[in-house]
Amino acid sequence: MLEESVVYQDILQKGVQQGMQQGLAQGLEHERKLVRRLLERLLGKLSAKTRQRLAKLSVEQLEALGEALVDFKSEKELTAWLQQHASTC
Repeated sequence: MLEESVVYQDILQKGVQQGMQQGLAQGLEHERKLVRRLLERLLGKLSAKTRQRLAKLSVEQLEALGEALVDFKSEKELTAWLQQHASTC
């Protein structure tokens, strides 16, 4: 009977939405850390400014960067990619 109430259903729906948002945020943070680790393994320690720019990337930008990073030889190339593909950073 409780499960059929409008209030219960509303609370349940809000809980599901909150859980999904938290899961997406955690997934994005995991992807961001993975890309940063790969870049640092490839290029060495990144500057604070570059790390800040990476923190602002969207999911789509991170995915594109994850594919492009194998071609980078220097942080300068990464910076150029960020300037070209992440105009908001």
